[in-house]
Amino acid sequence: MAAPTTKLNFWGVRGSTPTVDPATWRYGGNTPCLELEAPDGTQFILDCGTGLRMLGNRWTAPSGGESQGTHILITHYHWDHIQGVPFFAPLYIEKNEFQFYSFRSEFLGADSLKQVFEAQMAVPYFPVDMSVMNAKRKFQEVDGGESFKIGENKISTRWLNHPHGCLGFRIETTAGTVAYATDNEPGNEKLDESLRELAAGADIFINDAQFSPEQLVSTRKGWGHSSWLEGVKTARQAGAKTLVLFHHDPDSADRTVDSILRQARDEFDSVFAASEGMVITLGAPGEPVQAHMPGTRTALRREVQFQAEVCGLTEGGKEFMEETVVCDLSLQGAMITLKHLPQLQSELQVTMEAPGTNGEKRVQLKGYVVRVDDAAEKGHVAVGVVFTN
Repeated sequence: MAAPTTKLNFWGVRGSTPTVDPATWRYGGNTPCLELEAPDGTQFILDCGTGLRMLGNRWTAPSGGESQGTHILITHYHWDHIQGVPFFAPLYIEKNEFQFYSFRSEFLGADSLKQVFEAQMAVPYFPVDMSVMNAKRKFQEVDGGESFKIGENKISTRWLNHPHGCLGFRIETTAGTVAYATDNEPGNEKLDESLRELAAGADIFINDAQFSPEQLVSTRKGWGHSSWLEGVKTARQAGAKTLVLFHHDPDSADRTVDSILRQARDEFDSVFAASEGMVITLGAPGEPVQAHMPGTRTALRREVQFQAEVCGLTEGGKEFMEETVVCDLSLQGAMITLKHLPQLQSELQVTMEAPGTNGEKRVQLKGYVVRVDDAAEKGHVAVGVVFTN
């Protein structure tokens, strides 16, 4: 019998405002939205940023579980965490059922969440109001410090340090624990402890990493966000197993996030930078998490035959050098077959012998690993890279 698994899908990872800048394409420009599929069949959605539209376009309703419908956990009411709701197609389908959870705002009072959703679709901000949404909708208020069950899963909430209030969520499933702590600024002793409680022993700790450590103590102090360094500190103190850097700044290009990830990996063993399309799977307790990028965002490739030398780091952090042949090439990257298993979101040095005007020419490229799949050849892996230079 197969071990139960929890699958976490990242649909939006950008903070504050969506981006369409080509320089942010690799990590993605949609604002926060995650989907968690628990072993008992319960489906959770974490936040409703613009990534929610993408989730809706590929919607698969929950097929089992004791809990009815889909459960949507909203951390807070700032635009980047709710702006996908009007564009979430499943809300317009009568057979669907959704239950929303968030806190009572001191500025809005009772039914805060319902008020927020209705207001953003009110005249003159949107052409139709929520009355055209035919799906069944329920709204439940929760407070920081609560714990409750949804299906076989335990949900715990903690207050985070963010203007106007923000909740962090901890979801404990039979296949592992996910702590989701976006939009939090360190420095409040009580709320820092709440964050550590949320992340304690978590298999996956998703943490706000919008600003640099330098920004956090200067120009962005008081804005309600954190840094990669604070995430590493909390993960270490709380005994979290894997840290996922999240809520990337809209002005952070892919290369900036690459640099942040490298610094974090120098300080903590297991770190990923959240990326649109990333899927993280939790298996049996004690097993390492598995992260991969499906092929939905790859470009059209051409078949070629270029001799290449590839250098990089394995999943275990060991350096390798391997000679291979690049067979699939696009303007943005390549699929490369390797014997070694490189670390996802690590950098590869790819030196190819490519044809030039005066014969073959050595081309040196930096490649960023965006996916790792089984290769047709036994004992090999197919590695998708995006070139960054």
